[in-house]
Amino acid sequence: MTKKAYILDSTLRDGAQGEGISFSIEDKINIVKALDRLGISFIEAGNPGSNPKDIEFFKRVRDVKLENSVLVAFGSTRRKNIRPEEDIMLASLLSTETSTVVIFGKSWDLHVTDVLGTTLDENLLMIEDTVSYLRRNGREVIYDAEHFFDGYKANPEYALQTLKAACRGGAKCIVLCDTNGGCFPSEIKEITAEVAKVIDVEIGIHCHNDTGCAVANSIAAVEAGARHIQGTFLGFGERCGNANLSTIIPNLQLKLGYSCIPDSNMSQLTTTARYIAEVSNIPIVGYEPYVGNSAFAHKAGMHADGVTKVSQSFEHVDPAVVGNSRRFLISEMAGRTTLMQKLQNICPDLTRDSPQTKEITDILKKLEFEGYQFDAAETSFELVVRRQLQQYKPFFELVHFKIIGEKPAVVGYNSSATIKIRVGDKEEITAAEGDGPVHALDSALRKALYVFYPELRKSRLSDYKVRVLNPQAATAAKVRVLIESTDGEDVWSTVGVSTDIIEASWIALVDSIEYKLLKERQKQKKLATGGN
Repeated sequence: MTKKAYILDSTLRDGAQGEGISFSIEDKINIVKALDRLGISFIEAGNPGSNPKDIEFFKRVRDVKLENSVLVAFGSTRRKNIRPEEDIMLASLLSTETSTVVIFGKSWDLHVTDVLGTTLDENLLMIEDTVSYLRRNGREVIYDAEHFFDGYKANPEYALQTLKAACRGGAKCIVLCDTNGGCFPSEIKEITAEVAKVIDVEIGIHCHNDTGCAVANSIAAVEAGARHIQGTFLGFGERCGNANLSTIIPNLQLKLGYSCIPDSNMSQLTTTARYIAEVSNIPIVGYEPYVGNSAFAHKAGMHADGVTKVSQSFEHVDPAVVGNSRRFLISEMAGRTTLMQKLQNICPDLTRDSPQTKEITDILKKLEFEGYQFDAAETSFELVVRRQLQQYKPFFELVHFKIIGEKPAVVGYNSSATIKIRVGDKEEITAAEGDGPVHALDSALRKALYVFYPELRKSRLSDYKVRVLNPQAATAAKVRVLIESTDGEDVWSTVGVSTDIIEASWIALVDSIEYKLLKERQKQKKLATGGN
């Protein structure tokens, strides 16, 4: 019999407290839809008592029909020394009309006396009164015991009393929170097991990542009896972030046999994580477990050879199960197996003995000698191969461009660019400003190309890196420019090398755009032929 684990995603509430993250109402609605498609049990979408944006969000989200998820609002227990009916925060919670609410209260006596400035007895009444009031108003209540583990270690008797107060009020689930993120898995497991002995309702876990243990702590709690797990996608959150659901979900479901989301939806995990990252404007770290671009990337020749023969020799799960894909990286460490795998992915008819294989190999060696590195720029590698095989024609031709730098900056911009391109027998000339020459050039080029290829509006640069290859040459040094691009669904990287940083950037930029257009044409062709 499959064990059930209930996932509460707090990306839109706790995750939104992370540095650099600011969701619009439309962003939040789109993420709700994505999480619902994935099959998340609960979506904690905001705190209506904290800001007008969340109030407006809950009004608008009522029109969104959810198939799999329960939307919940978040708030605190009543203020000290007032009745629940008089508390405006609780009134705002009820106004959201969500069937379930999450309430947090204090479990650590230090917080009760020194932060809230009230008595231990009054805090117990605040918890019970609040939960009971919300239950009388028809709401299911999930109670978050804030700072529970710190509170338990300081005063276990009182910490347990706070949980029992929530139970008396009618809470359906008691969530133990490692709010400071300072606990280790052994502590979490031991304390959760002790709570399970005295609490009859469902137990949950909410961990922060300040020791880097949030995922391990969450799993330890499940092993001790917790069946409700809170976190955020990609671990977004305040300070060091929250427990990472894009790791926890596959760990629980694929490794430990818990049902977190429908099995058929597990293949959406990577696309969902990358979509949320795109909306958040926070790039996914390549080595992110399961969903990162490097999660199933093989560089060493021995590893590539092994995984080609027996996948489980160097992969703990099938990448396709989580919607990711295996990648073989081209580098000085890669063997012939890796190269042939990459070449055959592009052209299945190629063999080790094909004349084109030697030609491509020679070109790659020449480029690597010049400073190109393809393990982090697979897109440029693919384009090198396709050009050699004459598999595509360039989508545009540069006539000329000019870049002007300005000091001091004018209206926030310090560079401008003009560019003239040719597509077929038509020419387009445009100009743009930017925060530096590459930004200006990128903007001008895209502006010109939009006339011919409006689909490029979906893509943008998401990262830009420069490395000096021979610093001993001082200002005449050769540089390698690595550009990462995205269209919200896919991420690809390109590389350019030159003694001129603008030229190196241009080479990488052109490859990025050419690749996007090539993939769009391939998609169109596939649709036209019925997917074959």
